[in-house]
Amino acid sequence: MNIEAAVKGRRSIRKFLNKDISPEVIRDILEAARWSPSWGNTQSWNFHVITGESLVRFKEANQRLLIDDTPSTPDIPMPESWPDACRLRYNDMGRRLYDSLGIARRDTDARRKLRIKMAYLFDAPCLIVPTIHKDNAVEYAMLDIGLIVQTLCLLAHGQGLGTLIMAAAVQYPDLIREIASIPEDRRIVVGIALGYPDLAHEINNFERKRAHLDEFVHWVG
Repeated sequence: MNIEAAVKGRRSIRKFLNKDISPEVIRDILEAARWSPSWGNTQSWNFHVITGESLVRFKEANQRLLIDDTPSTPDIPMPESWPDACRLRYNDMGRRLYDSLGIARRDTDARRKLRIKMAYLFDAPCLIVPTIHKDNAVEYAMLDIGLIVQTLCLLAHGQGLGTLIMAAAVQYPDLIREIASIPEDRRIVVGIALGYPDLAHEINNFERKRAHLDEFVHWVG
């Protein structure tokens, strides 16, 4: 698979097959991903890979917290507002996702059930959690995390695996810290659900859109 095909073919997977990933495959992906660029070669990332019974414990507790409407306390705050163009793209993606499942805009019960499935990581057999040190400047460290997370997702796609980069997986950082023994001096950034994609499921097949170049590229000279 060439690079362009990987970039264009990777997509967010929201339904995984009931199939475990061998530790060797996960290790191979991380072994290659560690060559990602970072600011000044600081490599500010750590990763915790959660599978097996530990992941089951996390999924069940994460679901309970969501069902109980427990307020989230992520280490990296979620944005409270977006510029109009970003907000419109976000809303369009949500509409396409719900439409693929036949969920009406006003069907709050069906939407809540989907959120509960999300809390269970859409049945992914692995969760990878990148963290940064609390002494790191968040702006630069987040750039580093973005670089290695994209690299990891592309490598996984090349291995026939699917990924979903999830803020929803790290809404309750104390839960992850307890299960994965993550030190208090690390900020939990995001979760990456990893598994074999259910390519036949409609939620993994709705049409994706991207902005045209003229919307975000400005030529000078």
